[in-house]
Amino acid sequence: MKKLGFGLMRLPKLPGKDPNSETESPMDIEQVKEMVDLFMDAGFTYFDTAWAYSWSEDAMRQALVERYPRDSYTVATKLAAWIDCETREDAIAQFESSLELSQAGYFDYYLLHNLGGPRTEFFDRFDLWTFMKEKKAEGLMKNIGFSFHAGPDELDDILTKHPEVDFVQLQINYADWESPAVMSRANYEVARKHGKKIVVMEPIKGGLLANPPEAVAKVFREADSEKSFASWAVRFAASLDGVFMVLSGMSNVAQMKDNISYMKDFETVSDEELKVLQEAREVLEGLPVVPCTNCNYCAKVCPQNVGISGTFEALNLATLYDNIPFALNKERFVVTGHGKARANECIQCGMCEDACPQKIAIREELQRAVDIFDM
Repeated sequence: MKKLGFGLMRLPKLPGKDPNSETESPMDIEQVKEMVDLFMDAGFTYFDTAWAYSWSEDAMRQALVERYPRDSYTVATKLAAWIDCETREDAIAQFESSLELSQAGYFDYYLLHNLGGPRTEFFDRFDLWTFMKEKKAEGLMKNIGFSFHAGPDELDDILTKHPEVDFVQLQINYADWESPAVMSRANYEVARKHGKKIVVMEPIKGGLLANPPEAVAKVFREADSEKSFASWAVRFAASLDGVFMVLSGMSNVAQMKDNISYMKDFETVSDEELKVLQEAREVLEGLPVVPCTNCNYCAKVCPQNVGISGTFEALNLATLYDNIPFALNKERFVVTGHGKARANECIQCGMCEDACPQKIAIREELQRAVDIFDM
């Protein structure tokens, strides 16, 4: 398989349609069909969706499954047991729903969706590892794995307990390669230690690296003014040993054409290009952000259970990329999504600052988050 996968989380929507509608699809199916045709015509075959991606499996059915022979493409989808599941049957119903909505017949790659932190416990409680092995034996799942958003120690523990998985899906990009919050490199090295195939998600960091801060953009333009910023990011991830697929969540025909242009005849990044990427990362790391290392000593003493490190991660995204909606979505995921209180619940006691080894003015930065995110 060619290394570029079509991520179906950010498909184009029709203007005027409610993107969150539960009764009417907002998808621009005709544009999705055009994107699928371009993708398939260029020799790419891997499509990544999920039960949790609203209307995505339905759009895939209309644009792909109903229009191409089943043996001409590869489908990956996911089960999110931490969403609205009280029983094992509730979780398994997501798999059955995916089969019905997609009409794919079987899944080439099936994932437990978004392991890490408190979410992992749901998959263990419902013994979905055994469920996947059973469905693999039945031929309804060809390869089984999971996507992961946490640290290397937890990843190592999961892979040690579940050597049966065939692959793991990780967030890897040049910006997060040494990030103390995302830990791309450390997680990559754990997966390699366990000999697992790797699917890369977020190689363009949700689209942010397609339009990087000007100081970073300048580095790439001076190196090669013809290459798109996105191409640097995707090719970095695709060049890593053990990576067999890099997903790009494309939202329009132009993005599809750009990705095809440099991935159809993929070439690994050269040593000179790696130096450019290293320079870009160093410039990015040198921009004025909260110097949080995600040690979470502050969290251990906060009487309000404020998600301090998660708030700072989102605040840094807002600073670096000037994209408040994206940063706010991140804040909701890493703070309230992890059971933490928001910054506006800080009581300004200062216990966190006493515990912080980086000597961050935490109360001041939390107030800045309150102002920026309009809490």
